[in-house]
Amino acid sequence: MIRVLLADDHAIVLEGLRALLEGEPDMKVAAWTTDGTEVLKLVQQHKPDVVVLDLELTSIKGTEVITALRHRPAAPKVLVLTAYNDGDSLRSALDAGADGLALKTEPPQQTLTAIRQVHGGQLVFPQAARRWIEGRGAGTPGDLTPREREVWSLVAGGLTNPQIAERLGLSDNTVKFHVQHLFSKLGVKNRTEAALKYAHGSPPPRPPR
Repeated sequence: MIRVLLADDHAIVLEGLRALLEGEPDMKVAAWTTDGTEVLKLVQQHKPDVVVLDLELTSIKGTEVITALRHRPAAPKVLVLTAYNDGDSLRSALDAGADGLALKTEPPQQTLTAIRQVHGGQLVFPQAARRWIEGRGAGTPGDLTPREREVWSLVAGGLTNPQIAERLGLSDNTVKFHVQHLFSKLGVKNRTEAALKYAHGSPPPRPPR
């Protein structure tokens, strides 16, 4: 049974999600809220497996909630459910540590599938956003995001993906995603080439947290 916590500032969206999930034999709605500031307390109380939340929440940004969840022991998986189908939303969610992103405009069955995939350890995001990010590939070190610079410095330092995930408070799948697109932007094929490029005159990245 997948225990799910729902967070969206629109009550009508919450009602629809609750009805959708309660019809599934392998899912249970553990709690729900329209207030993003309540999410951490509800996670502590109900210990859900997956948190489904919008990026736009009242009084607090969804990315702030994700970041706070990532710093908790035994953090739940996080699926962002948003109406924004663009690469910037995807990037902000992943940089915060989300395990996946689904669109409110997609069929309800897609949301259910995304919850199951995230619970199973997969990194989930829409094809449209995937194409947007891949279109940003083959760039230069100057095109890297701050998070990609952090990952690059740790890759160059010899850290494995799990070690990077622990250092940055991200999931293993999120780190894999960043490493994949880091290689694409740098035009390298592996960690050794990335480390060599880092060592030979690359712009100084931001120091890891």
